[in-house]
Amino acid sequence: MSDLRTALDAVLADVPPARLADAVRRLIADYRGGRPADEPLLRNMVDATAYAAYRMPATHAAVTAALRHLPPVGPRSLLDLGGGTGAAAWAVADVFGTVGTTILDQVPEALRLGRRIATGRLEADWRHWRLGDEVPDEADLVTVSYVLTELTEEDQRSLVGLAAGAARQALVVVEPGTPQGYRRILTVRDQLIAAGWTVAAPCPHQLACGMRGRDWCHFSARVNRSALHRRLKDAQLGHEDEKFAFVAATRAPGAAAGRIVRHPAFRKGLVTLQVCREDTTVGPVLVSKREGPRYKAARDAEWGDRWPPHSSGAEPDQC
Repeated sequence: MSDLRTALDAVLADVPPARLADAVRRLIADYRGGRPADEPLLRNMVDATAYAAYRMPATHAAVTAALRHLPPVGPRSLLDLGGGTGAAAWAVADVFGTVGTTILDQVPEALRLGRRIATGRLEADWRHWRLGDEVPDEADLVTVSYVLTELTEEDQRSLVGLAAGAARQALVVVEPGTPQGYRRILTVRDQLIAAGWTVAAPCPHQLACGMRGRDWCHFSARVNRSALHRRLKDAQLGHEDEKFAFVAATRAPGAAAGRIVRHPAFRKGLVTLQVCREDTTVGPVLVSKREGPRYKAARDAEWGDRWPPHSSGAEPDQC
């Protein structure tokens, strides 16, 4: 994240903060309008820059957290659909290292800005692309982050179909951690399972979501704010917690452990974990101090980690 922050700050230094703030306020109003966009919400370079300043760090943090839930796929190539200024590509580079990267988006200004931010730090092929065009190539990993909310339900399904068709190994879709974002992720999940994909995360099963109708599945990623970021958000704290919902799917079948779906609760000698289990039930798991190593693992566990730890032979995820 430090490389992205440095690169982003260098580009933002050339834009008057007041102009950025005005553009951010309009974008917030548009995104909270609750309807699919009839045209790109980023209308010019100022809009693209404001969006990058306001949202790129949070998108990067959420996608990074989601990617860390994937099994060790070791992708050599990435296709980011609707990738805008490239936050997901930076996240993939942070998690997997350098991979061949193609970023597709319908907003030329976002692509140009993303290329500027990435200069000398992130290699990528930035291409203008609209939904309805052919996807130019396949990739080991395909990402779709914070895109579906801007589309009609029909276009959402079309985009997910294109993404699934282009992914050779894995597909990750990330949406805002709201009830609406969760419902969109459920629809994506159903579509992928019907197409023969295996849900690798966050679900420990391929059955109906045990939280449907009672709660919504989402997670949190910590974002450190720069001084400009705080100013644009009219915020005092030096950090924020980005809430997100996601689904990560792979071509290969596999088993997963349960998933911690809320912040652990601590009392003296007792940790309570809310866990989504392989049988689709979601409920509390109590771990007492008398359980020794298991108790230590519970105290170290975080929202989003697998539980029980090490059950799949891997280290617990870190969100």
